[in-house]
Amino acid sequence: MTRKSSADYQREYRKRLREQGLVKKEVWVLPENNAELHAFEKELRKPRLNSNVGLELGENSMNDKAAHRWNTESLFNALKDRPAFSNGSCSIEIIDGIDSSIVISMHNYGDLPVFITAGGDQILAEAVLFSVDDVVDTNKLNEYVLKTHKYLPLSTISIDTDDTHGDYYHMFGALSATSSISEVVHEIDTLADNVIQATEAFKAFLKI
Repeated sequence: MTRKSSADYQREYRKRLREQGLVKKEVWVLPENNAELHAFEKELRKPRLNSNVGLELGENSMNDKAAHRWNTESLFNALKDRPAFSNGSCSIEIIDGIDSSIVISMHNYGDLPVFITAGGDQILAEAVLFSVDDVVDTNKLNEYVLKTHKYLPLSTISIDTDDTHGDYYHMFGALSATSSISEVVHEIDTLADNVIQATEAFKAFLKI
């Protein structure tokens, strides 16, 4: 089975936005204003969609701190009760094993899978971008990533090795294991959105 890349999820994401009646508009802004523009763009989608494109945060308060330190299982049980999983925005499952992980399929982002683990002092959320083999010139891409990834809030890019598929670019975000559930949900939503944004930004370096 061929593994889908972030470009595949981006195509599905764009297709679903078009189906919802949205249109693409090109704008030019200073790099330091990128985050503000993106937040405004998401606000402009709401009247047309009557719902958030990403995960629903539920309570808006970011102060509902977890009363304990999350592990993968307790975090899964908390996340599956969030509104996003009842309204169909995404689905969630847990993969049991020595190192259990949560897999969230972000339906509004082309079914992009986001993987979550929690243990020790941190929660890690990550998603695959694309294979190193899909890059025309890794040195040029790596330089570009180092110069621009600060414009993708809360997320970092790394190269990880998959025993089956080889080396892949990943995007990830880390939080404290005592973060509130709303903070975790916000991180997941931001990560998924950043994967789409990064694929657009890096497409000139890709063979696909």
